Amino acid sequence: MYKVDEELPKPFKFELPYQLLMVEEGLELLQINLENKNELFSLIDINRNYLRKWLPWLDDIRSVKDLEKQISTSIEEYLNGQGISYSIKLNNKIIGNISLNWIDYNNRSCGIGYWISENFMGHGFMTKCCSRLMQHCFNDLNMHRFVIEVATGNIPSISVAQRLGMRLEGCNVDREWLYDHYVDSNMYAITYPEFNC
Repeated sequence: MYKVDEELPKPFKFELPYQLLMVEEGLELLQINLENKNELFSLIDINRNYLRKWLPWLDDIRSVKDLEKQISTSIEEYLNGQGISYSIKLNNKIIGNISLNWIDYNNRSCGIGYWISENFMGHGFMTKCCSRLMQHCFNDLNMHRFVIEVATGNIPSISVAQRLGMRLEGCNVDREWLYDHYVDSNMYAITYPEFNC
């Protein structure tokens, strides 16, 4: 029961993530779509060996047609409020992908995944994109908790989580099958009050 002078919790309103997020001049997140399938597939294919080290889905995307199915599924999941997948565009050129892999509206939490072309690593683009997506989730979608799950050996992604001020919550042993072996993962999270400190 609340006293008269206490502030009541904000009622939660279900809202889909925005389809376009501006990160900074020339850098934007645009929901993946079939129009960009060829450009996105070329980027995946060029980076296939590099991405294979940490991403388990590369064998499922062997052709533009495979990617078409994945994009259609992603759009359907978006319309059902389950997540969103964005192309990361730098000066109108796709350089990677960032996704809300899941959204739990009941508990106001979400989890992300991402990858970037090897040629664009080390320039801070992923940290900026994650930060912008985090702002959107907390400030526009009223999320309370934001999560990144990262393989324990993936030092660049661990560094992104640390730069974002996320806390390590624990390690999941043998979390994911990666082609021929299991990898452990670290769970990093940040809540709305921590983000706004």
